[in-house]
Amino acid sequence: MKYMCLVYVEPSAFRALSDAERAVIDRDSAQYDKDLEARGHYIHAAVLQSVGAAKTLRRRAGQVTTTDGPFAETKEVLCGFILIEAADQDEALKIAADIPMARVGSIEVRAELDFS
Repeated sequence: MKYMCLVYVEPSAFRALSDAERAVIDRDSAQYDKDLEARGHYIHAAVLQSVGAAKTLRRRAGQVTTTDGPFAETKEVLCGFILIEAADQDEALKIAADIPMARVGSIEVRAELDFS
């Protein structure tokens, strides 16, 4: 089963890290992806641009509007994701617990909805 691990972080908490601390998280994240791949759990991972580059789109009554930034105001923002393969939610949570960004943020784990 596929699980999306959504990585959230409070931008000020990430900015507060030293260059050395960020380098460790970057290095550990790259190694984590390689380890997941070797174990057969890795599907895809990506880091997202800052929320300052985001646009939110809405379509209502045939009209499309866009606004700058994310839809909801929140302290933590979505900064990336890892799509994994796991046998069940328990295994997905165990895998997600080792995501290096969990040290400074939070990880939301959600199963893919099967429409079949």
